[in-house]
Amino acid sequence: MGKDYYKILGISKGANDDEIKKAYRKLALKYHPDKNKSPGAEEKFKEIAEAYEVLSDTKKREVYDKFGEEGLKGSVPSDDTGGGGGLGGGGSYTFHGDPRATFAQFFGQSSPFTTFFEIGGNGRNAFSFGDDDMMIDDPFDLRRGQGRPGGAGGAFRSHSFNYAGPGTGRGGGQKETMQDPPIEHDLSVTLEDIARGCTKKMKISRRVAQPDGTTKKADKVLTVNVKPGWKAGTKITFQKEGDQGGCRLPADVVFIIKDKPHPYFRREGSDIKYMCKISLKQALCGTILEVPTLSGDKITLNLTGEIIKPNSIKKLTGYGLPYPKEPSRKGDLVVTFDIQFPDKLTQSVKDILYDTLPN
Repeated sequence: MGKDYYKILGISKGANDDEIKKAYRKLALKYHPDKNKSPGAEEKFKEIAEAYEVLSDTKKREVYDKFGEEGLKGSVPSDDTGGGGGLGGGGSYTFHGDPRATFAQFFGQSSPFTTFFEIGGNGRNAFSFGDDDMMIDDPFDLRRGQGRPGGAGGAFRSHSFNYAGPGTGRGGGQKETMQDPPIEHDLSVTLEDIARGCTKKMKISRRVAQPDGTTKKADKVLTVNVKPGWKAGTKITFQKEGDQGGCRLPADVVFIIKDKPHPYFRREGSDIKYMCKISLKQALCGTILEVPTLSGDKITLNLTGEIIKPNSIKKLTGYGLPYPKEPSRKGDLVVTFDIQFPDKLTQSVKDILYDTLPN
């Protein structure tokens, strides 16, 4: 029985191209031999590359789905109806045996876990990241021509990594150029900014190298495009925008999304919570409330036929924040209640309540 490429990638047989790419991205980073030193990781890394190469190719996948690995590799003979294996015209598929080549084609480099080196001879450097560092759900565009290798630009959580500049190698005895640690700045945004997306102009001050070898202080404005639904903690990295000069590479400049406190709402994922204060009379006898939203409109909440308890909640579907993956979908506006009890009651009111309320 041949290899089950779908099982190797952990996907269903009906998976689409994006699901195949996402599965390969995750597993290739997890089992890359430069990171994962456990026994069997290198062989697993090779299997993952082979599975991806077959399932990401429409023609190979079609033959594999029909005849399995044996048919794909030409070991199933053709029948008179032309329904045999192979890739057509008597051809067959054989994995080239170099999973690093597959990785490099997908990510733009053969290993993201070592110091950086010049890629493809054009001197362009890419990000370094671990399997949990890349925020796949939150794409962004910094209008700098930078992005996630093999796909759209991406925002990075967690860490920034040091890397070597042009001219360094992976084992040729050349000295690696070190990079200063990243410089982090908070980028405070309102929930309204997150709801609709926004552009922030961030001015940084840095030392810039001069032709005579000296440096001088200069300001620079960096443009951050905050996408709808981005979570607090999202990191946006501008490569090598720190101080210039010296023998080290300039540090990356990193902006970290922070939520500004809101007068009405609190964020929980893509939902927002609103605490509504009501009197004990309203809670027991019912009421009609006007609930604010992030758009500035108000929604009427008719509670005339209900008793509101301290743990009661009401969900207004679709009035929350956009989902990072699907900005066209939104979370909920969750209304909770803070019931205001009176500080004291007259004896006559106590008597009425005693006689009216059930035991």
